[in-house]
Amino acid sequence: MTDTPRIAIDAMGGDAGVAVTAEGAARALSLDPRLKFLMVGNEAAIAAALAPHPALKAASEILHAPEVIAGTDKPSQALRRAKTTSMGLAIDAVKQGRADAALSGGNTGALMAMSKLALRTLPGIDRPALAALLPTLGDNDLVMLDLGANTECDANNLVEFAVMGAAYARIVMGLERPRVRLLNIGEEELKGTDEVKEAAAMLRDASHLPLSFEGNIEADRLGRGEADVIVSDGFTGNIALKSVEGTARFITDLLRRAFTSSLRSKAGFVLSRPAFHMLKTHLDPNNHNGAVFLGLNGIVVKSHGGADMGGIANAIGVAAKLARASIARRIAEDLERLHARHPEAAAAK
Repeated sequence: MTDTPRIAIDAMGGDAGVAVTAEGAARALSLDPRLKFLMVGNEAAIAAALAPHPALKAASEILHAPEVIAGTDKPSQALRRAKTTSMGLAIDAVKQGRADAALSGGNTGALMAMSKLALRTLPGIDRPALAALLPTLGDNDLVMLDLGANTECDANNLVEFAVMGAAYARIVMGLERPRVRLLNIGEEELKGTDEVKEAAAMLRDASHLPLSFEGNIEADRLGRGEADVIVSDGFTGNIALKSVEGTARFITDLLRRAFTSSLRSKAGFVLSRPAFHMLKTHLDPNNHNGAVFLGLNGIVVKSHGGADMGGIANAIGVAAKLARASIARRIAEDLERLHARHPEAAAAK
């Protein structure tokens, strides 16, 4: 655990450019003055971006990287260039102990492949999972995983995801026993694939863990605040996430079109502007930016490629919080307790 976490930032990743990345880091530093940064990428470009931010410049070290991973690069191509790219060197900084967490807004597949190869998985973890926070109507956000790292999962994988997601929820939301549910086509115990039903049976027998398993949940209930952690395989989870994001954009675009359709509608918009602003803020992905690859021997955070400076600051905040809370240690402890109850799961690896 460290009180002054150092975040290695892939300054060349993402769509907004180095300047916006620096602005996001500067905002994060203003909110948490104990942060330190290792800015990885083109040295001249980073130096120019840091110049308008004296406090950030003083808290940062620059690590030059001659190459950048493009959004079109395949993971196999990225792996061959890990030692010369800003993304690869940011991850390597975590491996070498030069940083407590890495952050990138670049190619997700490349980031996953590089992170898994460089950092490896924790003991007892078969596959890492991509987890993110989603807004809900409840008192807190929702942790959802896996969101695309693993298209096919067995029951043990799903249980591991539940344990990792619960540890994440305890840290970021301060919950003692997060409510965990499995994404399924129905709430009944008999619904779903054999893998989901087997995972549910194992989780019902996991009362000794710091989580509360509450059965299945359907996709139309994701945002109702009825769970703190929702678990699925990466194929299903990614489709669900994209559906949620697409629906949010549809609603905001539909409301915008309705409010500009006539003079009366425009007058109505003036009266309802505070409510519309609240809706837009609640659905803005920048306010929930910072997906995490859980299950690795190190912390890697994925930022939205198009994140603005507020979104980047939020992702940095997630990385810092996980570093301070020693997320890997917590997951390892919970898995040890799980495998003590279910030695057959550990033996199957």
